[in-house]
Amino acid sequence: MGAREPTYEDIARAVRALKAKRHATIVAHNYQPPEIYDLADFLGDSLELARKSAAVDEAVIVFCGVHFMAESAKILSPQKTVLLPEPEAGCSLADYAEPEAVRAMKAQHPAAAVVSYVNSSAAVKAESDICCTSANAVKVVNSLDEHEVIFLPDGNLGRYVQTQTDKTVIPWEGNCCVHDYVTRELMEATKAAHPGAKVMVHPECRLEVIELGDYTCSTGQMLTVSRAEPYDEWIVVTDPGMCERLRREVPGKAFWAVPTMAPCYTMNITTPAKVRDALFALEPTIEVPEPVRVKAERALRRMIEL
Repeated sequence: MGAREPTYEDIARAVRALKAKRHATIVAHNYQPPEIYDLADFLGDSLELARKSAAVDEAVIVFCGVHFMAESAKILSPQKTVLLPEPEAGCSLADYAEPEAVRAMKAQHPAAAVVSYVNSSAAVKAESDICCTSANAVKVVNSLDEHEVIFLPDGNLGRYVQTQTDKTVIPWEGNCCVHDYVTRELMEATKAAHPGAKVMVHPECRLEVIELGDYTCSTGQMLTVSRAEPYDEWIVVTDPGMCERLRREVPGKAFWAVPTMAPCYTMNITTPAKVRDALFALEPTIEVPEPVRVKAERALRRMIEL
């Protein structure tokens, strides 16, 4: 008779023991599945978690998210060991921009500043003047002296920023496949199904969808808005995984995802067993070459200082 398969509780106990042994902190992005939430010390968006990773005393960071997020943690905490439990957890949006292509675009627009969304690789951040998040993209662009701005890699977010600024925004033609899936027709059908709900839309969505929303929000802003506003029903136009965190932290309110909107595949391939195994082996680790890290950190720090 073979040994029984470990249960979630077995794995969770092993994770807790290994976390103490390794002096580790586990951070998880808002889009991670619930069983990862329950293992994490901190939940948040990518930059929030990178900054939290830099602030904690622990020398080992287990990043439950995707590759560019773990890179950001390493950029801000070069002395720490950053583990990405699932090495195949990439980001199709970040993959749209490569450093060589960014350099070519800069050569075509030599007077333009380069703003890279945090959903980009360390190598692309290193080619940038400043980074931004979905929450502060408009503020970052408006803070620049340059009138012309190359905005990458999310074209939808770049086009949204263009509606909020007098600067000329040159959007990179990339998108998040999860957010770009939502069309005006799908948004109208979702609103018709929940006529009393207010709508929070992530700015990675198409402009035609953002225009149908009541609030344009990053994931962090979705928590703030739904807590602060008196409305009891919300349509949440972002990765459906965000609804889990909202339901946990804003009890008594209803949160509806867009029907047929699939969650990000790579955000859901990190498993509790992979977290356990990463802590046991202290790998896979994230490494960023120091010349790249220094340049990327400069772009991140410039944003943070705003």
